[in-house]
Amino acid sequence: MQRMRKALFLVLAAALIFAVLVLPNHPAVMRWSALSSFPLELPVILLAMIVVGRAWFITLVMAFVLVIATFLKLADYGMFVAYGRNFNPILDTVLIGSGVGLLRDSIGTPLAVLAIVCVLILLVGLVWLLFKSLNLWARLAVPPLVRLGAGISMLVFGGWAVADAAHDLEYERFKNDPPGTAWTSKLVVEHAVEMRDTAIDLAEFSRAARNDIYANDTGLLNLLQGQDVIIIYVESYGRASFDNPLYAPTHIATLDSKLGPLEDAGFAVQSGWLSSPITGGQSWLAHGTLSSGLWTSDNGRYNAMLASGRKSLFHIAQNIGFRTAAVMPGIKKGWPESAAMGFDQILPAAGLNYKGERFHWVTMPDQFTLAKYADVLGEDSRADFIQIALISSHTPWTPLPDAIPWDNISDGTEFNEMAARGPTPRELWKDHDNVRDAYRRALDYSLQVTFEYIAQQGENAPLVFVVGDHQAWGYIAGSDNHDVPMHVIGPPELVARLNDWGWQEGLIPGGAGRRMDSFRNDFISAFTDADIAERNQ
Repeated sequence: MQRMRKALFLVLAAALIFAVLVLPNHPAVMRWSALSSFPLELPVILLAMIVVGRAWFITLVMAFVLVIATFLKLADYGMFVAYGRNFNPILDTVLIGSGVGLLRDSIGTPLAVLAIVCVLILLVGLVWLLFKSLNLWARLAVPPLVRLGAGISMLVFGGWAVADAAHDLEYERFKNDPPGTAWTSKLVVEHAVEMRDTAIDLAEFSRAARNDIYANDTGLLNLLQGQDVIIIYVESYGRASFDNPLYAPTHIATLDSKLGPLEDAGFAVQSGWLSSPITGGQSWLAHGTLSSGLWTSDNGRYNAMLASGRKSLFHIAQNIGFRTAAVMPGIKKGWPESAAMGFDQILPAAGLNYKGERFHWVTMPDQFTLAKYADVLGEDSRADFIQIALISSHTPWTPLPDAIPWDNISDGTEFNEMAARGPTPRELWKDHDNVRDAYRRALDYSLQVTFEYIAQQGENAPLVFVVGDHQAWGYIAGSDNHDVPMHVIGPPELVARLNDWGWQEGLIPGGAGRRMDSFRNDFISAFTDADIAERNQ
């Protein structure tokens, strides 16, 4: 009876460790099928406990390691639910404080404190349970020969686990993936590598921030005082609109047709090329590159840029008295990163008061965004420095809206019939030719409404920069080119200050290409008196 009881506790102890090892870190795989995978770390840990025996310190360390792995998985899960990405211990620790504040505001201080205490008790309890479970295996009384066999088996399973992790992490490729999975070990290694890379990028970006020639931003952009400035990003707008025969006839014809109304409204127009750090997606990396002057080509560099203290164009505009804002109809959840970007106001999808039906992923048509954002921002005595990220040309490119008379736009319900039109994304994406045609029409819609909107602002004469964020995916665009158009539209005396950029008059880009990360400094130089710029350097 005593032996059966002891065997039962050993099985329960192993089951707890098994559960910790197979616990998923992503909502998509948080299902019972996760229990069907065999964690290669399990035999390694249990055999290691037999080998070390009553070395309680090693057992305690192992318990803490397992709790850390569990915390990383749960933190990943929460970040994927909230922000669609994994947890970075270096960069996301600050979100813990924000989360506590949100919890306190939501349920009150006493309940928030109680919830935090309960979480801490659960973590301490998990450490204790794991320590006791590991200790049960460590206290097994076995003959020396069995202990030796356990050590040899531990090395075999350990090598197996290392091989699997190395294969999945592509440190070493085998012809076939080893059976079983060491994915918890792989997850911990991935987090460790990400932390190392983030630390390196943080150091690099910190040096770049310290070496910023405009770190002392006193009086910069003085030539724009009282002048509204708008930066409009057009989703998936790249060189393919001019080079690919599937798209060029349509998009060039649209640009040609929109130039006359802009000139009639008193605008001067120049267009050229910027090289984006990305293709195919992740628009925020392009936004960060253009405003910060740092090449944010991946999320690690983007996060490091945010944490570096680098002043973006919006910080600099704030300091000289602009009202800064980001109009982001594609933001559907929290956007904690925006706190480091220099915006006075953020208008996510929910903040634009759109009452109509969604266009699948696209929350609202670009025409509605352009027509209504100023009303939502409201009046302000300051000039505006605004970023608008349009999304109608974002995948899946169905259903597609039509441009309607601007006076007919009310609360968005006027677009409902369009939002109900087919085909569904699943039907459309069965045929790549149909997808390419839908992309052509979606981007053309965005270009039409964008330049129509700008032409209507002639009497207010804003300075507008219309820029593609990135080229579409390679099989849509026909190439992996990183060039995107930028159109500069505004009062002639201001647009003329960019003449030394060597770009071409009109809406067809020309002249020498420039890297997107050069825009910030070039923009500051163009719209700041030379003596002020020199004093800041």
